[in-house]
Amino acid sequence: MQGEIVAWPEDAIEVGRIVDAWGIKGGIKVLPFSSDPQALFSTRRWFLKPPEDKIVPAGASAPPALLRVTDAREQGDVIVATAQDVPDRNAAESLRGCRVFVSRASFPTADVGEYYWIDLIGLTVVNRQGEALGEVADLLDTGAHSVLRVVPAAGTDAVASAERLIPFVAAYIDDVSLSQRRITVDWGLDY
Repeated sequence: MQGEIVAWPEDAIEVGRIVDAWGIKGGIKVLPFSSDPQALFSTRRWFLKPPEDKIVPAGASAPPALLRVTDAREQGDVIVATAQDVPDRNAAESLRGCRVFVSRASFPTADVGEYYWIDLIGLTVVNRQGEALGEVADLLDTGAHSVLRVVPAAGTDAVASAERLIPFVAAYIDDVSLSQRRITVDWGLDY
């Protein structure tokens, strides 16, 4: 729907990138950022932004802000999808490099004891003694498990100001409270 004003969701999360066209009827290949790309399957509304390094020339049309997905499925390491406003291969190729976002509210509900990384970023991390270790800046995927990268809060002392890498496994994680925005860990200040 060219020219339609699309309300960008306030909780938009980048979940993948369009890497190529697929077939001749307007299919696209999306490289998901997760090994379990269920967020892409949980909604038929994918929001697009052009790649950071691509400047749309004057007079050229910008990519649509919204794709209304009609079909999506896994195929190897990518998701192949078709959308209403992508009628042919040329239109699909013009989307190469676009960043794909979905509303966080449309993500499938996580199982008990499972968390989306995006929900952990920004949480305060405290140890069993109640000492603040910092907040989660991001997570690292080591293959075996995830690791919290905890950075110090502003204005902390030298010992507390070290960046910490804490394995996100039951041996070190006592509690995750999304409602209180806190993670309690078995981790000393001097680790």
